[in-house]
Amino acid sequence: MVHIRDVWINWFEGEENGYNICEFFEWRKEDKIELLDSVIVIKLTSNIFDYIENNLAELPEQLLDDVYQQSYQRKNNQRLQLDYCFIVTDGKKVLAVDTLGYKTPIRKSRLMPRQEETVLELAMNEHVNDYYVEYIDLPKEHHILSPDPRLMSGLIRKERQLKQLLFMALDQLYSTGNVAEVRYWFTEWSPNNYESIQQMCFDEAWEKLFNEVKMGWTSQHYHLCERMVKGHSFFEKLWELQHAESVK
Repeated sequence: MVHIRDVWINWFEGEENGYNICEFFEWRKEDKIELLDSVIVIKLTSNIFDYIENNLAELPEQLLDDVYQQSYQRKNNQRLQLDYCFIVTDGKKVLAVDTLGYKTPIRKSRLMPRQEETVLELAMNEHVNDYYVEYIDLPKEHHILSPDPRLMSGLIRKERQLKQLLFMALDQLYSTGNVAEVRYWFTEWSPNNYESIQQMCFDEAWEKLFNEVKMGWTSQHYHLCERMVKGHSFFEKLWELQHAESVK
């Protein structure tokens, strides 16, 4: 197995969907970038790579054994050994992982393009590890708080984050079961359909509203999100955070 030295990392913690692990060009100045002194590189099948990239499920025991204490971080002139930190590649994509000592891929990061190329070159002639993972072939279930990647396709970092905030607000709206409220928000989205919306039951109105907003991201999505988060302190904080980060 091979190692790569001096790797710049931007950890995204607790992400179960690969689209939330931002590519290098989306890194922000306020992100906490770390330098890893030396990291082990593991070549995997594409199925295992996708499993790690798009899940927070337990990693194969053999993989954990293979990478145990094989990577190091340098802090304050000290070289610290990391239990389960490693870089995986399927020969096409590259991902850094740190379990923080657990058995799940808690932190994940993309790499700088130059270092991705280095990893791909190092792994070119390496053996492909086909670790056993139970139920790996079962399709992953997505829901409103863990959207299908197709709903995030083509969006930049801020748009993805605001869209997820909009979905959180829609999920909260669904939990109220308030037919008048869901009709109100559907009318805000589609004012020309006011009369027909007023005839809809709760489930029909919410389902049609969600189906209309779930694809893409436009100024109409932005303004609906802005209005829906008002009056909800948690959502308002997330909204303000996104705008504070975007202007730094």
